[in-house]
Amino acid sequence: MTRRKPKLTTLTRSRPAKTKRKSSRRPMRAHAKTRAGTKHEQVLAMLQDRAGTTIAAIMAATSWQQHSVRGFLAGIVRKKLGLNLVSEPREGGRVYRIIDDASSSAKADRVIAA
Repeated sequence: MTRRKPKLTTLTRSRPAKTKRKSSRRPMRAHAKTRAGTKHEQVLAMLQDRAGTTIAAIMAATSWQQHSVRGFLAGIVRKKLGLNLVSEPREGGRVYRIIDDASSSAKADRVIAA
């Protein structure tokens, strides 16, 4: 004969159920101000230059790896900040820059940075 498993009994709690705690997180600001001299600010300044910049130049300026630069361009610049990032192939490699005018003809040439 096999043994039967004993039935589990539920225990009653002597203390009251936990109530929902207030979140200790600070609410996110709609437009967070960037601090002066940060790497994010440095990269955004490089991208806003009329000539643009390459991934290699961003890697040298920030000491980030290539996948981190690509993640910054896609996640922060395009998605979070909603800026119009344009990628153009040139002789020295692919050049990235931010276009201010949303109705620019360069918007049609927009290529995903990947």
